[in-house]
Amino acid sequence: MTDQTLLKSLENSADGLWTHLRLTRGATGLQSAAIDDAAIYVVEGRIAYVGSREGIGDVPPNTTKHDGGNAWVTAGLIDCHTHLVYGGQRANEFAMRLNGATYEEVAKAGGGIISSVRATREASEQSLFDQAVPRLEALLSEGVCAIEIKSGYGLSLEHERKQLRVARRLGQVFNVDIKTTFLGAHALPPEYAGRAQEYIDSVCQDMLPTLAAEGLVDAVDVFCETIGFNLSQTEQVFRAARELGLPVKVHAEQLSDMGASALAAGYGALSCDHIEHLSQAGIAAMKVAGTVAVLLPGAYYFLRDTNLPPIAALRSAGVPMAVATDHNPGTSPTLSLLLMLNMASTLFRLKVDEALDGVTHHAAAALGMQNTHGRIGAGMPANFVLWSVSHIEELVYWIGQRPLCHVVRQGRKMK
Repeated sequence: MTDQTLLKSLENSADGLWTHLRLTRGATGLQSAAIDDAAIYVVEGRIAYVGSREGIGDVPPNTTKHDGGNAWVTAGLIDCHTHLVYGGQRANEFAMRLNGATYEEVAKAGGGIISSVRATREASEQSLFDQAVPRLEALLSEGVCAIEIKSGYGLSLEHERKQLRVARRLGQVFNVDIKTTFLGAHALPPEYAGRAQEYIDSVCQDMLPTLAAEGLVDAVDVFCETIGFNLSQTEQVFRAARELGLPVKVHAEQLSDMGASALAAGYGALSCDHIEHLSQAGIAAMKVAGTVAVLLPGAYYFLRDTNLPPIAALRSAGVPMAVATDHNPGTSPTLSLLLMLNMASTLFRLKVDEALDGVTHHAAAALGMQNTHGRIGAGMPANFVLWSVSHIEELVYWIGQRPLCHVVRQGRKMK
């Protein structure tokens, strides 16, 4: 299917008056309780009104009417942490680990992140696009209306560019807002073995400035960890991002407490992600900076982690918590944000409202999109989902059963 054919299939305007809706608590970012008889008025792809049906008054007589069938309505979902564009897959490594292979044995057999780097480098831009399409379609089918896609499997200017170009093209073709994050500091490429500092210099002095000048970068991320990059190298990347006016985020405290979250918060980071080993000092710094804690239960589950993120402490401090898939071929091969809602609740003990907030307005803040996404607000683009469920809790409750939904994305009816 060509890009033009895909775009043509999406041209169904959502303009008009939507009624017989049940609006979830906080869907507008204002109301503290659900609205049982709600209406949404869409004009030229934007929300003109949202609230109780009786509050809207008269609309022009030729206004298109949409019957919501008493469906529950949420803002469009947001997957704020993915590595969606890459070559190949790593199911064989998964099988090796199940058979008792250690991480070192998998790496010696050519596995690990470098296997994804190799497959990504070998793939053409068109091949990467074709591989990413079904992954994106799976997420969109569950009501995702905005998504972040990181690079980080190219680890050279040519191949990082290739990943980011594919991410941009996916957004254009599928009429979905995609935020691109440059994750050149994801791992050490094989040609830089033993020369981590030289590689970080290249990331900061060559790759990042070039890709930013080409308009391919919305934010900058670093994997700060004992098996990634140290605090000094992480800060070097943050400084380079600041000089270019780009926001930062960080893979932080996944395996150990490196202090990366406090460092990132000092640079006004949009988010700190994983954070299973987050300290109280990190929490305090994130609270001051308004940095979002992004929870990634898929990776926690897949890696059989046992160290829970400090949910109670984050909750007590008032640090916003988002939930994302962390879709990637090595540690979280999931393509269901709804499943992550259930996992965040069962594994991390999030409450239903917290989980739903985590994939709407908190996820929007984690991408710097809070003014346009994550809630249904007057003047905002029309991004909302109608769910055919009896109780909104079902979105968090079901495992494997995807509730039927009708998606309005960027002012268009998707299905």
